[in-house]
Amino acid sequence: MNDLLRHIAPLVGGLCSRIAHGNSSDAAQEAMLAIFRGIQSLREPKAFYGWVRAVTVREAVRTSKRLSERSNDSLPELEQCANPLDTVHISDVLDRLSDQHRQILILRAVYGMSEQELAASLSLPVGTVRSRLYRARRNFQNAWRTPSDSA
Repeated sequence: MNDLLRHIAPLVGGLCSRIAHGNSSDAAQEAMLAIFRGIQSLREPKAFYGWVRAVTVREAVRTSKRLSERSNDSLPELEQCANPLDTVHISDVLDRLSDQHRQILILRAVYGMSEQELAASLSLPVGTVRSRLYRARRNFQNAWRTPSDSA
């Protein structure tokens, strides 16, 4: 079991770092525990990696929500940068989005999850997923353009 967990640790860590952002180590730990506890419930060994991905996404979102509610910090305002080249990278723009918007964009764009898969993973209705995707894309575009407008 230890070898299996060590084998999937990079996958779990990568997913958690993209989804849970600042809480990625806590999310990865929660995901590994959930995988360890639930591995016996896996009926189809061929679905292992898909199952690991689903469990990790669920735990990363849960951990991120739980820890952000606990800290009760307000979201930082988008900052204007003196040099627009400092904010060209996509990850920098994603950092300026809310956790909800960053998570949904990454799950959709990077992992190619459908609206139905997003709804199941995030425990949301499909309509809510669609509206969040729309707002997240709009906020991303605004954040992307912000530095170049001030130049």
